[in-house]
Amino acid sequence: MVPLKVFLVVLFAVLVVFQVLSFPGQFRYMAETQPERAHLQWPLTAIAVFGLLCVEVVVVATWKLLTLVKKDRIFTKASMVWVDAIVWAIGAAWVVLLGIFLWVGINADDPGAPMLLFAMVVGLAVVGLVMVVMRALLQQATALRTDMEEVI
Repeated sequence: MVPLKVFLVVLFAVLVVFQVLSFPGQFRYMAETQPERAHLQWPLTAIAVFGLLCVEVVVVATWKLLTLVKKDRIFTKASMVWVDAIVWAIGAAWVVLLGIFLWVGINADDPGAPMLLFAMVVGLAVVGLVMVVMRALLQQATALRTDMEEVI
């Protein structure tokens, strides 16, 4: 469990660097060097920051769930809050990604970017649906544990 927490901390730090420095700087540079695309600087920055925020929510929720596992409290209602946070973060990211896919698809002159975005939309949908299934399994396991504790 410790190695996973170490990697979660590293991932969170890298995400913050990308969110605060890398993407805003990259889009500012794009606006300066390609004036015909300068109007995209702020929308792209907002989308990147939001997408990374969704991933950060998943990282924090995963950390909290690991803490609940360590305390043997994973099969409680407290864990559902964090699983719901993961599901909502994935759902929000999926909606934004779907919007990007539709916008790029309508404005694209070659199929490369829309196909890549379509694969990402489908992949994220699969991850989100797997999380919904995992949430239902956790809910059932929590109910079973509660029933067992009442019997014992």
